[in-house]
Amino acid sequence: MAGRGDPPEGTPEGLPGGEDEYRSVVFDEAFIRAAHLQEFSAQERMGGHAQAVRSRSSWESRSGSRQAVLLVLLILLAFGTAIYLGVRNPYQPPVDQRAEPLRTTVVPLAPQGPVPGGAPTQLFAHSPAAEYRTGAAGINLPVAGRTSHFAESQVVTGLSIAKEYLVASALEPDVLSGTTVRPARLLLDPDLLEQFDRSVESPADDGRHALAAWLVRFDPRQVALAEPAARVQGTLRFEETSPDTLDVTADHTYTYALRPASQGVGPVAAASLFTVHRVVHFRFDREDLRMHRAELLTSTVEAGPQACGADTTGSLKPLLAGARASDAGGGPAVTDPYATARPAAPALCGALAPGAQPSL
Repeated sequence: MAGRGDPPEGTPEGLPGGEDEYRSVVFDEAFIRAAHLQEFSAQERMGGHAQAVRSRSSWESRSGSRQAVLLVLLILLAFGTAIYLGVRNPYQPPVDQRAEPLRTTVVPLAPQGPVPGGAPTQLFAHSPAAEYRTGAAGINLPVAGRTSHFAESQVVTGLSIAKEYLVASALEPDVLSGTTVRPARLLLDPDLLEQFDRSVESPADDGRHALAAWLVRFDPRQVALAEPAARVQGTLRFEETSPDTLDVTADHTYTYALRPASQGVGPVAAASLFTVHRVVHFRFDREDLRMHRAELLTSTVEAGPQACGADTTGSLKPLLAGARASDAGGGPAVTDPYATARPAAPALCGALAPGAQPSL
């Protein structure tokens, strides 16, 4: 009978068989009892790599905490500094900075003889305004640059607003004829509107409410424009007067060709020239520049030919071709309105310099 571990036919021929072949690898009972199973820990299984991750010492933990606290303090310090600088920004405009009232001066210039008359083109050609430009082209902006506290773009804005006001108040045909004052009024700081409106409604020679200092206007019942465009020449200057204010000074001479308003049947009446030397001191704060408006500090006007006794606080009162003044200008104060960049005539009335009239 075959053994328990042998195939039914016995051990195949040629193959090792029998218990003798495996006797060397059979574990006896004493060996099995002596054997012990040992399970290694994860750290033991890692062997030499166990030190790749090490625990942090207490000193390192304290150092990390200090760094975290220091970082938080630095963030709070930076945040507080930003808030402080934002509140104390020196370039912010002062709160409730109000415009000063305009100070006005109007000086009529009386002719020392009869007023020359003729055709407008002939009068201009024989006057100091012969080389002047026409209309707004005669108001040129200077080369602009930045100041200590105003950027170049802000300076250009201030100069541009000043030019707009000069055009609106001295070259706009509807303003000259007394039809409207709106173009000039729209460019004023709101703090000046009450003073301006009073000057329009009730002009007075009180140094505050002379309308002729705000704008050039002729009485349409007496005078009409013989030529719509005036001749203009002058300068614009700017300077920073404080960290929050930019000043612009406009010094220009305007020459108008005028004729009588009522033109009846017959030949056209001769025209005459009327000259206005005007110095306007503008002031702009940052809000004015942002809102595109102007403050007027002072405005001085010398205009002729006019009679010294004429009320020129409202509409100007030109003497037209052939007319004479009843006085010689109130003393020795001979004034040339074509001479800019000079102090205004100190007298209440001046004598129009002979060279200021056309030499026909």
